[in-house]
Amino acid sequence: MEELNKNNPFKTPEGYFEKFTDDLMGKLNQKRSDLPEEEGFAVPEGYFDALKENIQKKLDSQETKVVQLHPYRKYYVAAASVAAILLLFFGLNWNSADEPTWGDLANADIEAYFETNELGLSTFEIAEVLPIDELEVDDILENQFNEENVIDYLNENIEDIKDLNLEDYE
Repeated sequence: MEELNKNNPFKTPEGYFEKFTDDLMGKLNQKRSDLPEEEGFAVPEGYFDALKENIQKKLDSQETKVVQLHPYRKYYVAAASVAAILLLFFGLNWNSADEPTWGDLANADIEAYFETNELGLSTFEIAEVLPIDELEVDDILENQFNEENVIDYLNENIEDIKDLNLEDYE
């Protein structure tokens, strides 16, 4: 207890807590002379009889002026929302280009895609997809291959060209 009192500047008198209940009960049993015998507040005569009419007169006669705190706030919010919608609309459509088509792709890109990605399709499945109605005999006959290009292609893509039995072009 001494350690707690080192920092506490308040002290109680000796025997205060032992006599506390006795002192309290004694004061409660005494008749207090400093309290008035009569009530301190008085109501005028007929006050409660005319109370309802007086309140009703004050409610009817006084019209309070209503002052709006932010009268233009709703206009600011509406203008900001319209501006945000327009900004969003034009921002999304500003740099949007048309979707790419097959005509936009270079043939080299398409060939590179087929060479790097394995489609998992057989030649019969590919043949089913190709439109035969649009093909003509001239399309196939006009594309004659240059023999040197074929040999170069085989050189690049086949590990052992000797397996092909091409004796004249080695």
